[in-house]
Amino acid sequence: MPFFAMNRFRVLRGHEDTFIEIWRNRDSHLAQVPGFVRFHLLQGAQTDEHTLFISHSEWESEQHFLDWTRSEAFRKAHANAGNAPRDIYAGPPQLEQLRAVL
Repeated sequence: MPFFAMNRFRVLRGHEDTFIEIWRNRDSHLAQVPGFVRFHLLQGAQTDEHTLFISHSEWESEQHFLDWTRSEAFRKAHANAGNAPRDIYAGPPQLEQLRAVL
């Protein structure tokens, strides 16, 4: 059954373009990962304080996702995460993991 991993990011208003560029310019290393199906960066609702973004990845199975989190490709994809500006966020990202049931 398909498996989905989503990180919810609350990006402070006025920093949306910066956030999108960070994702546009990052090498995710996902294309060569077994079990990876697709990725989308989604933009959602806005409040006076922030805009919601969701990184949405689809996997063939939960095991494929877990294998990726333990892989060299995962380490490479996240190697520069600490270099991204932190002052554009209204808190840490929130990870959600979901299994298809139908």
